[in-house]
Amino acid sequence: MMKFMFSLVFLMPLCFLKQFWLVQFILWILSFMFLLNFSYNYLFINVAYCLGADLMSSVLIFLSFWICVLMLLASEKLFKLNYYYELFLFLVLSLLLSLYITFSSMNMFIFYLFFEVSLIPTLMLIIGWGYQPERIEAGVYLLFYTLLVSLPMMTFIFYLYKLNFSLDFYFLNLDFKNVYIYMCVNMVFLVKMPMFMLHMWLPKAHVEAPVAGSMILAGIMLKLGGYGMMRLMVLFTSVGMQVNFVFIMISLIGGFLISLICLRQSDMKSLIAYSSVAHMGLVLAGIMTLSNWGMWGALVMMVAHGLCSSGLFCLANISYERVMSRSLYLNKGMLNIVPSLSLWWFLLSSSNMAAPPSLNLMGEIFLINSLVSYSSYLMIFLMLMSFFSAAYSLFLYSYSQHGSVYSGLYSNYFCYNREFLLLFLHWFPLNVLIFKLEYFTNWI
Repeated sequence: MMKFMFSLVFLMPLCFLKQFWLVQFILWILSFMFLLNFSYNYLFINVAYCLGADLMSSVLIFLSFWICVLMLLASEKLFKLNYYYELFLFLVLSLLLSLYITFSSMNMFIFYLFFEVSLIPTLMLIIGWGYQPERIEAGVYLLFYTLLVSLPMMTFIFYLYKLNFSLDFYFLNLDFKNVYIYMCVNMVFLVKMPMFMLHMWLPKAHVEAPVAGSMILAGIMLKLGGYGMMRLMVLFTSVGMQVNFVFIMISLIGGFLISLICLRQSDMKSLIAYSSVAHMGLVLAGIMTLSNWGMWGALVMMVAHGLCSSGLFCLANISYERVMSRSLYLNKGMLNIVPSLSLWWFLLSSSNMAAPPSLNLMGEIFLINSLVSYSSYLMIFLMLMSFFSAAYSLFLYSYSQHGSVYSGLYSNYFCYNREFLLLFLHWFPLNVLIFKLEYFTNWI
């Protein structure tokens, strides 16, 4: 694991030598080299110092590499305009390094430390390259929502060390029965997911962030909460049996309400951001069932959502670069102007509503299985969420592709091969990974 960490560190000086595409190419090569060191089961491999990776870590690390490469592919405009792209490259690499260490950490304190460190490059991306002046407020929301709830977790880590004399995930065989300790640990993950009622930072951060910021937020940052919860739920099996149903109900009812909010959005990025909250609510509910089906489904859904949501943000940005607005009232009739892009809108919108053969479908099947076996009454909210998920995905597609073209749009330019490649590299793994589902289930 250390060799990849050092590779990322040694890449950083290249950022300041104006080698934008070289950095992207080396990252691309590194991501495929990581596949040679992929763990295919629950065993931690390549253990070095306190780093190592089992199957769940490996999947999420590979997703981090993939999304970071695609972030650079999506941000060519910064390179063309010479808009501080050296610093941008440096921040993307710093973020990738912190995510890599977070996912591969076998020690809870190292996990917590880099979990928090990953906030700083994200904050700088939003404030430095965001669009509107409100990006400062969005950054403060992002920072303080997370910082407020992360202090209780740090105190718990010290308390755990006092009890256990070890913070290694392998030696966590305690069972806490105190609901306050349960809340101390899980609140930071619930904010990061984000759970309904703790989600207000997410749409704000997405709308103000540049395309790369939105991609990393949707693709990886939300998965940190799910990953941490899957790792640490083993400490709370007793108390989880008593209180988890509360969080399941909040997540599913919240997912339904957020789906209704999506149907009233006029900003494309805002709609995609709110749909992320609904999908991650389903993931959270699956993890809270503490069942194998729930855990498998959560991992599948996290990867599927990371690729699908990131792809939709890329599409919204491609439209924004042409129309200079994200409003659905101005981005109309795109089928007449850019017909080749309409195919990608259709493919990614259909994946977003869990149409076959996307990975989202498999994730939803796993999660619905786990939740219905937990309580058959949850079927009501699952039906509503599935229906409205299809409704807002169709709304996004039909509203942006059909209708009369905005009359102020007096000139337009077609898509570049770079943009088609970017969209293909989101869609292809999303629809091919369904054939290799054992890579998501062997880690338990």
